[in-house]
Amino acid sequence: MSEQIASAWRLLPEYLSAHIVLSAAALGAGLLIALPLAVLAARRPAFAWPLLSFASLVQTIPGLALLALFYPLLLALSALSGRWFGVTFPALGFLPALLALTLYALLPILRNGVTGLTGVDKAAVEAAKGVGMTPMQSLWRVEAPLAAPVVMAGVRTAAVWTIGAATLATPIGQTSLGNYIFSGLQTENWVFVLFGCAASAVLAFIVDQALGLVETGTALRDARRIVAGVAALLVGTGLAVTGLARPNAASYVVGAKNFSEQYILAELFAERLQAEGANVRQKQGLGSAIAWRALVSDEIDVYVDYSGTLWANVMGRTDVPPRDVMLAELTQWMKEKRGVTVLGSLGFENAYAMLMRRARAKELNIRSLEDLSGKAGNLALGADIEFLDRPEWAALQKAYGLAFRDKRSFNPTFMYRALSSGEVDVISGFSSDGRIIADDLLALEDPRHAIPSYDAVILLAPKRADDALLQRALKPLVGAISVDLMRAANLSVDRDNDKSTPLAAARALESQIRK
Repeated sequence: MSEQIASAWRLLPEYLSAHIVLSAAALGAGLLIALPLAVLAARRPAFAWPLLSFASLVQTIPGLALLALFYPLLLALSALSGRWFGVTFPALGFLPALLALTLYALLPILRNGVTGLTGVDKAAVEAAKGVGMTPMQSLWRVEAPLAAPVVMAGVRTAAVWTIGAATLATPIGQTSLGNYIFSGLQTENWVFVLFGCAASAVLAFIVDQALGLVETGTALRDARRIVAGVAALLVGTGLAVTGLARPNAASYVVGAKNFSEQYILAELFAERLQAEGANVRQKQGLGSAIAWRALVSDEIDVYVDYSGTLWANVMGRTDVPPRDVMLAELTQWMKEKRGVTVLGSLGFENAYAMLMRRARAKELNIRSLEDLSGKAGNLALGADIEFLDRPEWAALQKAYGLAFRDKRSFNPTFMYRALSSGEVDVISGFSSDGRIIADDLLALEDPRHAIPSYDAVILLAPKRADDALLQRALKPLVGAISVDLMRAANLSVDRDNDKSTPLAAARALESQIRK
Protein backbone atom coordinates (compact mmCIF):
# COMPACT_ATOMS: atom_id res chain seq x y z
CA MET A 1 0.00 0.00 0.00
CA SER A 2 1.38 3.44 -0.95
CA GLU A 3 2.17 6.00 1.74
CA GLN A 4 -0.55 8.31 0.42
CA ILE A 5 -3.27 5.66 0.73
CA ALA A 6 -2.00 4.50 4.12
CA SER A 7 -1.96 8.10 5.37
CA ALA A 8 -5.49 8.68 4.06
CA TRP A 9 -6.80 5.64 5.96
CA ARG A 10 -5.04 6.72 9.17
CA LEU A 11 -6.74 10.10 9.05
CA LEU A 12 -10.19 8.77 8.16
CA PRO A 13 -11.55 8.17 11.71
CA GLU A 14 -10.79 11.74 12.82
CA TYR A 15 -11.96 13.44 9.63
CA LEU A 16 -15.08 11.31 9.22
CA SER A 17 -16.14 11.64 12.87
CA ALA A 18 -15.79 15.42 12.79
CA HIS A 19 -17.67 15.59 9.49
CA ILE A 20 -20.56 13.49 10.80
CA VAL A 21 -20.89 15.46 14.03
CA LEU A 22 -20.84 18.79 12.19
CA SER A 23 -23.35 17.66 9.56
CA ALA A 24 -25.69 16.06 12.11
CA ALA A 25 -25.62 19.14 14.34
CA ALA A 26 -26.33 21.47 11.41
CA LEU A 27 -29.15 19.28 10.10
CA GLY A 28 -30.65 18.98 13.60
CA ALA A 29 -30.49 22.74 14.11
CA GLY A 30 -32.00 23.26 10.67
CA LEU A 31 -34.93 21.00 11.57
CA LEU A 32 -35.52 22.80 14.87
CA ILE A 33 -35.66 26.15 13.09
CA ALA A 34 -37.31 25.25 9.78
CA LEU A 35 -40.19 23.08 10.98
CA PRO A 36 -41.80 25.70 13.29
CA LEU A 37 -41.30 28.29 10.54
CA ALA A 38 -42.98 25.96 8.04
CA VAL A 39 -46.00 25.64 10.34
CA LEU A 40 -46.11 29.43 10.74
CA ALA A 41 -45.89 29.97 6.97
CA ALA A 42 -48.58 27.36 6.29
CA ARG A 43 -50.96 28.85 8.88
CA ARG A 44 -50.12 32.49 8.04
CA PRO A 45 -49.54 32.79 4.26
CA ALA A 46 -48.29 36.37 4.68
CA PHE A 47 -45.11 34.96 6.26
CA ALA A 48 -44.49 32.36 3.56
CA TRP A 49 -42.96 34.62 0.91
CA PRO A 50 -40.47 36.46 3.20
CA LEU A 51 -39.32 33.24 4.87
CA LEU A 52 -38.87 31.31 1.62
CA SER A 53 -37.19 34.30 -0.03
CA PHE A 54 -34.67 34.59 2.81
CA ALA A 55 -33.90 30.86 2.70
CA SER A 56 -33.51 31.04 -1.08
CA LEU A 57 -31.23 34.07 -0.78
CA VAL A 58 -28.90 32.17 1.54
CA GLN A 59 -28.48 29.52 -1.13
CA THR A 60 -27.14 32.11 -3.58
CA ILE A 61 -24.19 32.92 -1.30
CA PRO A 62 -21.13 30.77 -2.14
CA GLY A 63 -20.62 28.19 0.58
CA LEU A 64 -17.03 29.12 1.38
CA ALA A 65 -17.92 32.81 1.61
CA LEU A 66 -20.81 32.15 3.99
CA LEU A 67 -18.61 30.00 6.21
CA ALA A 68 -15.87 32.62 6.27
CA LEU A 69 -18.23 35.52 7.00
CA PHE A 70 -19.29 34.03 10.31
CA TYR A 71 -15.71 34.05 11.64
CA PRO A 72 -15.21 37.84 11.99
CA LEU A 73 -18.80 38.20 13.23
CA LEU A 74 -18.28 35.65 15.99
CA LEU A 75 -14.87 37.09 16.79
CA ALA A 76 -16.42 40.51 17.39
CA LEU A 77 -19.25 39.01 19.45
CA SER A 78 -16.77 37.01 21.52
CA ALA A 79 -14.76 40.16 22.23
CA LEU A 80 -17.91 42.01 23.30
CA SER A 81 -19.00 39.10 25.47
CA GLY A 82 -15.60 39.02 27.13
CA ARG A 83 -15.69 42.75 27.78
CA TRP A 84 -19.23 42.80 29.16
CA PHE A 85 -19.61 39.44 30.87
CA GLY A 86 -16.06 38.09 31.20
CA VAL A 87 -16.95 35.07 29.02
CA THR A 88 -15.57 34.38 25.54
CA PHE A 89 -16.26 31.60 23.07
CA PRO A 90 -14.31 30.15 20.13
CA ALA A 91 -14.92 31.96 16.85
CA LEU A 92 -12.92 29.48 14.80
CA GLY A 93 -13.86 25.97 13.78
CA PHE A 94 -17.10 24.30 14.79
CA LEU A 95 -19.35 27.24 15.68
CA PRO A 96 -19.07 29.32 12.47
CA ALA A 97 -19.31 26.13 10.41
CA LEU A 98 -22.42 25.05 12.32
CA LEU A 99 -24.17 28.40 11.85
CA ALA A 100 -23.43 28.59 8.13
CA LEU A 101 -24.47 24.99 7.41
CA THR A 102 -27.65 25.41 9.45
CA LEU A 103 -28.65 28.27 7.17
CA TYR A 104 -27.93 26.09 4.15
CA ALA A 105 -30.16 23.33 5.51
CA LEU A 106 -33.19 25.62 5.93
CA LEU A 107 -34.47 25.97 2.37
CA PRO A 108 -35.37 22.38 1.41
CA ILE A 109 -36.88 21.63 4.84
CA LEU A 110 -38.82 24.89 4.94
CA ARG A 111 -40.02 24.66 1.35
CA ASN A 112 -41.13 21.05 1.60
CA GLY A 113 -42.66 21.68 5.01
CA VAL A 114 -44.83 24.50 3.64
CA THR A 115 -45.71 22.44 0.55
CA GLY A 116 -46.58 19.39 2.62
CA LEU A 117 -48.76 21.20 5.14
CA THR A 118 -50.59 23.35 2.61
CA GLY A 119 -51.15 20.26 0.46
CA VAL A 120 -53.04 18.34 3.14
CA ASP A 121 -56.58 17.52 2.02
CA LYS A 122 -58.86 20.26 3.37
CA ALA A 123 -61.55 17.68 4.05
CA ALA A 124 -59.23 15.94 6.53
CA VAL A 125 -58.62 19.22 8.35
CA GLU A 126 -62.34 19.99 8.45
CA ALA A 127 -63.06 16.51 9.75
CA ALA A 128 -60.55 17.05 12.56
CA LYS A 129 -62.34 20.25 13.51
CA GLY A 130 -65.65 18.46 13.30
CA VAL A 131 -64.66 15.93 15.94
CA GLY A 132 -63.56 18.72 18.29
CA MET A 133 -59.79 18.75 17.81
CA THR A 134 -57.92 21.94 18.70
CA PRO A 135 -55.60 23.44 16.03
CA MET A 136 -52.59 21.92 17.81
CA GLN A 137 -54.21 18.49 17.99
CA SER A 138 -55.14 18.73 14.33
CA LEU A 139 -51.54 19.61 13.47
CA TRP A 140 -49.99 16.69 15.39
CA ARG A 141 -52.62 14.01 14.74
CA VAL A 142 -53.76 14.80 11.19
CA GLU A 143 -51.71 17.37 9.24
CA ALA A 144 -48.19 16.37 10.32
CA PRO A 145 -48.62 12.64 9.57
CA LEU A 146 -50.12 13.41 6.15
CA ALA A 147 -47.37 15.95 5.31
CA ALA A 148 -44.53 13.82 6.72
CA PRO A 149 -43.49 12.09 3.45
CA VAL A 150 -43.13 15.45 1.67
CA VAL A 151 -41.25 16.93 4.63
CA MET A 152 -38.90 13.93 4.76
CA ALA A 153 -38.06 14.41 1.09
CA GLY A 154 -36.88 17.91 1.99
CA VAL A 155 -34.90 16.58 4.94
CA ARG A 156 -33.13 14.12 2.63
CA THR A 157 -32.19 16.95 0.26
CA ALA A 158 -30.98 19.09 3.16
CA ALA A 159 -28.88 16.22 4.52
CA VAL A 160 -27.10 15.68 1.21
CA TRP A 161 -26.50 19.41 0.75
CA THR A 162 -25.16 19.75 4.28
CA ILE A 163 -22.78 16.81 4.01
CA GLY A 164 -21.41 18.19 0.75
CA ALA A 165 -21.08 21.77 2.00
CA ALA A 166 -19.38 20.62 5.23
CA THR A 167 -16.25 19.84 3.20
CA LEU A 168 -15.81 23.61 2.83
CA ALA A 169 -15.36 24.09 6.59
CA THR A 170 -11.62 23.32 6.52
CA PRO A 171 -10.36 26.90 5.80
CA ILE A 172 -12.07 28.22 8.96
CA GLY A 173 -10.40 25.61 11.13
CA GLN A 174 -13.08 22.91 11.35
CA THR A 175 -11.84 19.39 10.70
CA SER A 176 -13.88 17.59 8.06
CA LEU A 177 -13.49 15.38 5.02
CA GLY A 178 -12.60 18.63 3.27
CA ASN A 179 -9.16 18.37 4.91
CA TYR A 180 -8.37 15.67 2.38
CA ILE A 181 -9.50 17.84 -0.51
CA PHE A 182 -7.85 21.13 0.46
CA SER A 183 -4.51 19.61 1.49
CA GLY A 184 -4.56 17.30 -1.52
CA LEU A 185 -5.03 20.19 -3.93
CA GLN A 186 -2.18 22.14 -2.35
CA THR A 187 0.26 19.22 -2.31
CA GLU A 188 -0.85 17.61 -5.59
CA ASN A 189 -1.86 14.53 -3.64
CA TRP A 190 -4.67 13.38 -5.90
CA VAL A 191 -5.20 10.28 -3.76
CA PHE A 192 -6.27 12.57 -0.91
CA VAL A 193 -8.55 14.58 -3.19
CA LEU A 194 -10.28 11.45 -4.51
CA PHE A 195 -10.41 9.95 -1.01
CA GLY A 196 -12.13 13.03 0.40
CA CYS A 197 -14.63 13.25 -2.45
CA ALA A 198 -15.41 9.53 -2.29
CA ALA A 199 -15.80 9.48 1.50
CA SER A 200 -18.16 12.47 1.39
CA ALA A 201 -20.21 10.89 -1.40
CA VAL A 202 -20.47 7.55 0.40
CA LEU A 203 -21.49 9.25 3.63
CA ALA A 204 -24.17 11.27 1.82
CA PHE A 205 -25.47 8.11 0.14
CA ILE A 206 -25.70 6.17 3.41
CA VAL A 207 -27.47 9.01 5.21
CA ASP A 208 -29.83 9.49 2.28
CA GLN A 209 -30.74 5.79 2.33
CA ALA A 210 -31.34 5.84 6.09
CA LEU A 211 -33.58 8.87 5.75
CA GLY A 212 -35.24 7.13 2.81
CA LEU A 213 -36.30 4.37 5.19
CA VAL A 214 -37.87 6.97 7.45
CA GLU A 215 -39.61 8.62 4.48
CA THR A 216 -40.98 5.32 3.20
CA GLY A 217 -42.02 4.32 6.70
CA THR A 218 -43.99 7.51 7.21
CA ALA A 219 -45.71 7.11 3.84
CA LEU A 220 -46.63 3.45 4.50
CA ARG A 221 -47.21 3.90 8.24
CA ASP A 222 -44.51 1.25 8.76
CA ALA A 223 -43.03 1.76 12.23
CA ARG A 224 -40.27 -0.79 11.63
CA ARG A 225 -38.77 1.18 8.75
CA ILE A 226 -38.96 4.41 10.69
CA VAL A 227 -37.23 2.85 13.69
CA ALA A 228 -34.56 1.23 11.51
CA GLY A 229 -33.74 4.50 9.72
CA VAL A 230 -33.66 6.58 12.90
CA ALA A 231 -31.61 3.93 14.72
CA ALA A 232 -29.02 3.85 11.92
CA LEU A 233 -28.65 7.64 12.07
CA LEU A 234 -28.41 7.74 15.85
CA VAL A 235 -25.87 4.92 16.03
CA GLY A 236 -23.71 6.52 13.35
CA THR A 237 -23.78 9.90 15.06
CA GLY A 238 -23.10 8.31 18.44
CA LEU A 239 -20.05 6.49 17.11
CA ALA A 240 -18.80 9.73 15.56
CA VAL A 241 -19.16 11.61 18.84
CA THR A 242 -17.31 8.80 20.62
CA GLY A 243 -14.58 8.93 18.00
CA LEU A 244 -14.05 12.63 18.66
CA ALA A 245 -13.54 12.14 22.39
CA ARG A 246 -10.10 13.41 23.30
CA PRO A 247 -7.88 12.82 26.31
CA ASN A 248 -8.07 15.35 29.12
CA ALA A 249 -4.39 16.27 28.85
CA ALA A 250 -3.72 19.87 27.86
CA SER A 251 -3.60 20.23 24.08
CA TYR A 252 -1.46 22.39 21.85
CA VAL A 253 -3.10 23.57 18.67
CA VAL A 254 -0.74 24.02 15.73
CA GLY A 255 -2.04 26.18 12.90
CA ALA A 256 -1.16 26.13 9.22
CA LYS A 257 -2.09 28.22 6.23
CA ASN A 258 -3.24 26.66 2.99
CA PHE A 259 -0.08 25.73 1.09
CA SER A 260 2.47 22.92 1.11
CA GLU A 261 5.19 24.57 3.17
CA GLN A 262 2.75 25.34 5.97
CA TYR A 263 1.49 21.75 6.09
CA ILE A 264 5.07 20.49 6.35
CA LEU A 265 6.03 22.91 9.13
CA ALA A 266 2.84 22.14 11.06
CA GLU A 267 3.69 18.43 10.96
CA LEU A 268 7.25 19.20 12.03
CA PHE A 269 6.02 21.22 15.02
CA ALA A 270 3.48 18.55 15.94
CA GLU A 271 6.12 15.80 15.85
CA ARG A 272 8.43 17.79 18.11
CA LEU A 273 5.69 18.61 20.60
CA GLN A 274 4.52 15.00 20.71
CA ALA A 275 8.11 13.93 21.37
CA GLU A 276 7.89 16.10 24.51
CA GLY A 277 4.77 14.21 25.59
CA ALA A 278 2.25 16.85 24.52
CA ASN A 279 -1.20 16.16 23.10
CA VAL A 280 -1.31 18.01 19.77
CA ARG A 281 -4.09 18.99 17.40
CA GLN A 282 -3.69 20.73 14.07
CA LYS A 283 -5.87 23.28 12.30
CA GLN A 284 -4.65 23.26 8.72
CA GLY A 285 -5.69 25.09 5.58
CA LEU A 286 -6.47 28.39 7.32
CA GLY A 287 -6.69 31.60 5.35
CA SER A 288 -3.86 34.04 6.05
CA ALA A 289 -6.00 36.58 7.93
CA ILE A 290 -7.87 33.86 9.82
CA ALA A 291 -4.63 32.21 10.98
CA TRP A 292 -3.37 35.50 12.41
CA ARG A 293 -6.64 36.35 14.15
CA ALA A 294 -6.89 32.83 15.54
CA LEU A 295 -3.42 33.17 17.09
CA VAL A 296 -4.11 36.58 18.62
CA SER A 297 -7.36 35.28 20.12
CA ASP A 298 -5.58 32.19 21.54
CA GLU A 299 -7.56 29.76 19.36
CA ILE A 300 -4.33 28.32 18.00
CA ASP A 301 -1.09 28.22 19.96
CA VAL A 302 1.62 28.39 17.32
CA TYR A 303 2.08 28.73 13.59
CA VAL A 304 4.56 30.09 11.06
CA ASP A 305 4.01 33.41 9.33
CA TYR A 306 6.25 35.63 7.26
CA SER A 307 7.77 38.94 8.27
CA GLY A 308 6.77 40.75 5.07
CA THR A 309 3.17 39.59 5.37
CA LEU A 310 2.94 40.76 8.98
CA TRP A 311 4.77 43.99 8.19
CA ALA A 312 2.37 45.00 5.41
CA ASN A 313 -0.92 43.38 6.39
CA VAL A 314 -0.88 43.50 10.19
CA MET A 315 1.33 46.47 10.99
CA GLY A 316 0.21 48.42 7.92
CA ARG A 317 3.77 49.48 7.04
CA THR A 318 4.68 50.42 3.47
CA ASP A 319 8.38 51.17 3.93
CA VAL A 320 10.94 48.44 3.23
CA PRO A 321 13.78 48.52 5.80
CA PRO A 322 16.75 46.11 5.85
CA ARG A 323 15.92 42.53 6.78
CA ASP A 324 17.42 42.59 10.30
CA VAL A 325 15.82 45.95 11.12
CA MET A 326 12.41 44.73 9.98
CA LEU A 327 12.66 41.56 12.08
CA ALA A 328 13.70 43.49 15.19
CA GLU A 329 10.91 46.07 14.85
CA LEU A 330 8.39 43.35 14.07
CA THR A 331 9.36 41.34 17.15
CA GLN A 332 9.01 44.36 19.43
CA TRP A 333 5.70 45.53 17.91
CA MET A 334 4.12 42.07 18.11
CA LYS A 335 4.94 41.76 21.80
CA GLU A 336 3.89 45.26 22.79
CA LYS A 337 0.78 45.66 20.63
CA ARG A 338 -0.61 42.13 20.34
CA GLY A 339 1.06 40.08 23.07
CA VAL A 340 2.41 37.70 20.42
CA THR A 341 5.87 36.21 20.88
CA VAL A 342 8.14 35.98 17.84
CA LEU A 343 10.23 32.99 18.82
CA GLY A 344 12.63 33.63 15.94
CA SER A 345 13.22 33.06 12.26
CA LEU A 346 13.50 29.49 11.02
CA GLY A 347 16.39 30.61 8.84
CA PHE A 348 14.86 30.99 5.39
CA GLU A 349 12.70 33.44 3.50
CA ASN A 350 9.50 32.64 1.61
CA ALA A 351 9.24 35.89 -0.29
CA TYR A 352 6.87 36.74 -3.06
CA ALA A 353 8.75 36.57 -6.35
CA MET A 354 7.61 37.19 -9.90
CA LEU A 355 8.54 34.03 -11.77
CA MET A 356 8.91 33.20 -15.46
CA ARG A 357 10.01 30.13 -17.35
CA ARG A 358 13.71 30.69 -17.93
CA ALA A 359 13.44 30.04 -21.66
CA ARG A 360 10.55 32.49 -22.02
CA ALA A 361 12.38 35.17 -20.01
CA LYS A 362 15.47 34.72 -22.19
CA GLU A 363 13.37 34.94 -25.34
CA LEU A 364 11.93 38.29 -24.20
CA ASN A 365 15.20 39.48 -22.66
CA ILE A 366 13.64 39.90 -19.21
CA ARG A 367 15.77 39.58 -16.09
CA SER A 368 14.23 42.06 -13.69
CA LEU A 369 10.91 43.69 -12.86
CA GLU A 370 12.13 46.81 -14.65
CA ASP A 371 12.59 44.78 -17.83
CA LEU A 372 9.14 43.27 -17.28
CA SER A 373 7.41 46.64 -16.85
CA GLY A 374 7.96 47.63 -20.49
CA LYS A 375 6.60 44.33 -21.85
CA ALA A 376 3.84 43.43 -19.38
CA GLY A 377 1.14 44.83 -21.65
CA ASN A 378 1.55 41.85 -23.95
CA LEU A 379 1.82 39.24 -21.19
CA ALA A 380 -0.59 37.38 -18.88
CA LEU A 381 -0.12 37.22 -15.09
CA GLY A 382 -1.13 34.25 -12.96
CA ALA A 383 -1.48 34.95 -9.23
CA ASP A 384 -2.41 32.97 -6.15
CA ILE A 385 -5.91 33.54 -4.81
CA GLU A 386 -5.08 36.50 -2.55
CA PHE A 387 -2.07 38.15 -4.22
CA LEU A 388 -3.95 40.70 -6.34
CA ASP A 389 -5.65 42.08 -3.21
CA ARG A 390 -2.49 42.28 -1.10
CA PRO A 391 -0.38 45.39 -0.41
CA GLU A 392 2.59 43.70 -2.12
CA TRP A 393 0.84 43.83 -5.50
CA ALA A 394 -0.06 47.49 -4.98
CA ALA A 395 3.60 48.19 -4.10
CA LEU A 396 4.81 46.44 -7.26
CA GLN A 397 2.39 48.41 -9.42
CA LYS A 398 3.48 51.66 -7.80
CA ALA A 399 7.20 50.92 -8.14
CA TYR A 400 7.20 49.48 -11.67
CA GLY A 401 3.90 50.48 -13.25
CA LEU A 402 3.07 46.86 -14.09
CA ALA A 403 -0.02 46.58 -16.31
CA PHE A 404 -0.57 43.09 -17.72
CA ARG A 405 -2.73 42.18 -20.69
CA ASP A 406 -4.60 39.69 -18.50
CA LYS A 407 -4.62 38.76 -14.80
CA ARG A 408 -5.96 35.45 -13.51
CA SER A 409 -6.11 33.92 -10.02
CA PHE A 410 -5.36 30.25 -9.32
CA ASN A 411 -4.93 27.74 -6.56
CA PRO A 412 -1.09 27.67 -6.19
CA THR A 413 -0.87 24.14 -7.63
CA PHE A 414 -2.68 25.14 -10.80
CA MET A 415 -0.87 28.48 -10.98
CA TYR A 416 2.43 26.67 -11.55
CA ARG A 417 0.76 24.34 -14.03
CA ALA A 418 -0.61 27.34 -15.93
CA LEU A 419 2.91 28.77 -16.17
CA SER A 420 4.46 25.54 -17.39
CA SER A 421 1.72 25.08 -20.02
CA GLY A 422 2.09 28.64 -21.31
CA GLU A 423 -1.40 29.78 -20.30
CA VAL A 424 0.25 32.61 -18.37
CA ASP A 425 3.67 34.19 -18.81
CA VAL A 426 4.41 35.36 -15.26
CA ILE A 427 3.27 34.15 -11.84
CA SER A 428 3.45 35.43 -8.28
CA GLY A 429 5.47 32.56 -6.85
CA PHE A 430 7.29 31.95 -3.59
CA SER A 431 11.07 32.01 -3.23
CA SER A 432 11.26 28.84 -1.08
CA ASP A 433 9.23 26.76 -3.53
CA GLY A 434 11.11 23.74 -4.85
CA ARG A 435 9.34 24.06 -8.19
CA ILE A 436 11.60 27.03 -9.05
CA ILE A 437 14.49 24.64 -9.57
CA ALA A 438 12.48 21.65 -10.75
CA ASP A 439 10.67 23.65 -13.45
CA ASP A 440 13.71 25.78 -14.38
CA LEU A 441 12.06 29.06 -13.44
CA LEU A 442 13.66 32.48 -13.15
CA ALA A 443 12.89 34.76 -10.19
CA LEU A 444 12.94 38.30 -11.57
CA GLU A 445 15.17 40.78 -9.74
CA ASP A 446 13.55 43.56 -7.72
CA PRO A 447 16.08 46.43 -8.05
CA ARG A 448 13.75 48.96 -6.42
CA HIS A 449 13.14 46.68 -3.40
CA ALA A 450 9.38 46.99 -3.64
CA ILE A 451 8.86 43.61 -1.99
CA PRO A 452 9.93 43.35 1.68
CA SER A 453 11.83 40.43 3.19
CA TYR A 454 9.78 37.40 4.20
CA ASP A 455 11.55 35.59 7.02
CA ALA A 456 9.60 32.53 8.14
CA VAL A 457 9.02 33.25 11.83
CA ILE A 458 7.55 31.12 14.63
CA LEU A 459 4.70 32.92 16.38
CA LEU A 460 3.37 31.98 19.82
CA ALA A 461 -0.09 32.98 21.03
CA PRO A 462 -0.34 35.44 23.93
CA LYS A 463 -1.31 32.71 26.41
CA ARG A 464 1.76 30.66 25.37
CA ALA A 465 4.32 33.44 25.73
CA ASP A 466 6.11 31.76 28.65
CA ASP A 467 5.27 28.14 27.81
CA ALA A 468 8.39 26.12 28.64
CA LEU A 469 7.41 23.06 26.61
CA LEU A 470 6.87 25.09 23.44
CA GLN A 471 10.17 26.86 23.94
CA ARG A 472 11.98 23.59 24.53
CA ALA A 473 10.48 21.87 21.50
CA LEU A 474 10.60 24.66 18.94
CA LYS A 475 13.43 27.00 19.92
CA PRO A 476 16.08 24.65 18.43
CA LEU A 477 14.44 25.19 15.01
CA VAL A 478 15.37 28.88 14.98
CA GLY A 479 17.96 29.38 12.26
CA ALA A 480 18.04 25.65 11.52
CA ILE A 481 16.23 25.48 8.16
CA SER A 482 17.95 26.86 5.07
CA VAL A 483 16.06 27.82 1.94
CA ASP A 484 17.58 24.80 0.15
CA LEU A 485 16.24 22.41 2.82
CA MET A 486 12.81 24.02 2.63
CA ARG A 487 12.77 23.90 -1.16
CA ALA A 488 13.63 20.20 -1.10
CA ALA A 489 10.87 19.51 1.42
CA ASN A 490 8.34 21.53 -0.58
CA LEU A 491 9.29 19.78 -3.80
CA SER A 492 8.79 16.36 -2.22
CA VAL A 493 5.08 17.08 -1.70
CA ASP A 494 4.53 19.18 -4.82
CA ARG A 495 5.13 16.27 -7.14
CA ASP A 496 2.63 13.42 -7.35
CA ASN A 497 4.28 10.24 -6.05
CA ASP A 498 3.34 7.58 -3.55
CA LYS A 499 5.41 9.12 -0.73
CA SER A 500 4.42 12.77 -1.15
CA THR A 501 2.79 13.54 2.20
CA PRO A 502 3.56 16.54 4.44
CA LEU A 503 4.28 14.18 7.36
CA ALA A 504 6.87 12.24 5.35
CA ALA A 505 8.43 15.54 4.22
CA ALA A 506 8.48 16.83 7.82
CA ARG A 507 10.27 13.70 9.03
CA ALA A 508 12.80 13.95 6.22
CA LEU A 509 13.34 17.62 7.08
CA GLU A 510 13.83 16.73 10.75
CA SER A 511 16.51 14.21 9.85
CA GLN A 512 18.33 16.83 7.77
CA ILE A 513 18.13 19.35 10.61
CA ARG A 514 19.64 16.86 13.06
CA LYS A 515 22.61 16.35 10.74
